Amino acid sequence: MTDAVAAQNAALRLLRTPGMGPVTVAKLLAQLGSVEAIVNARPGVLRDVGLSQARIDALRHAAPALIEPDLAWLAAAADRHILLIDDPRYPERLRQTPGAPLLLFVQGDPDWLAVPQLAIVGSRSATPQGALNARSFAEALVGCGITITSGLALGIDGAAHEGALAGKGGTVAVCATGLDRVYPARHQALARQIAAEGVLVSELPIGTAPQQGFFPRRNRIISALSLGVLVVEAARESGSLITARFAMEQGREVFAIPGSIHNPQARGCHALIRQGAKLVESVDDILEELAPQLVGRLREGAPDVKTATDVLTPEATALLAELGDEALDFDTLLARGTDSVAGLSAQLLTLELAGRVVQGGDGRYRAVRGG
Repeated sequence: MTDAVAAQNAALRLLRTPGMGPVTVAKLLAQLGSVEAIVNARPGVLRDVGLSQARIDALRHAAPALIEPDLAWLAAAADRHILLIDDPRYPERLRQTPGAPLLLFVQGDPDWLAVPQLAIVGSRSATPQGALNARSFAEALVGCGITITSGLALGIDGAAHEGALAGKGGTVAVCATGLDRVYPARHQALARQIAAEGVLVSELPIGTAPQQGFFPRRNRIISALSLGVLVVEAARESGSLITARFAMEQGREVFAIPGSIHNPQARGCHALIRQGAKLVESVDDILEELAPQLVGRLREGAPDVKTATDVLTPEATALLAELGDEALDFDTLLARGTDSVAGLSAQLLTLELAGRVVQGGDGRYRAVRGG
């Protein structure tokens, strides 16, 4: 057994041990150094680092056979992965979040987890206009190089995933079940398409059925993966507001689309706006906040993104000429051109992915000559 396999199996045993949540495991890792050291530690060592007797007993009785469903799922297809928290493919933004999962089950291309993401969330009982807004925003945003992240739920979540796929961009579905299950069941086909063209993610072991307490856990991952969260529709008690609260606590941007005062699905959005969320009427409103950091965060070689930059558009070529030999900031470029924030952001993303523009530490962009 290789060291990597031993670490994976130890992490899976911890995951399936009652009482070994992410916070507890993080404390044990800080003191004992590795997952193998935790599962192999003597009871006295575990007591010395603060583990209760009940948790020590649970860990000692966590038989290796418990992880067989996880290993069988992993071996069944090449697009299935288990990413431990120290894996280079584990998303950095999530890794830096307190209480980050020890490991992630992933189906699809894990490289999508490294691409800049915006979460789009909202009511399961979406209005037709709300669903249209979610699809339209998602489709437009993937055109700017942003991956759309959501929770695979009915309503706004499903519409956001569909919009991202329609725009030929990436989408990340964070699930509140094991990845051998799809919830809700009517999203079976959507989940298959996301696995083929984006990525499904869960922190829960294989075989886990949906439970009420798993949805807030999923929501904290959705917000942690993302640069910001867009709430399209939400009632006052909506779970989407939990995602927005996590986003605020994690230092992410929060956006909300307003609606009619007569629409109960708009009241949560209005409450968020009163609390400081940015009111959104167009994609430009989002990119005004995110554009300066988006270009610098794009990872070269992201799935299906770089191939779209092989031939520069006339707009991108004109922007490259505008840069000349100068180093210019985003606002200056915007003032000099006729493009919108969304358009300028898209062109800068295209040029950086093509290796024709770089962003310096001062935030200004310059052309790369000879590229």
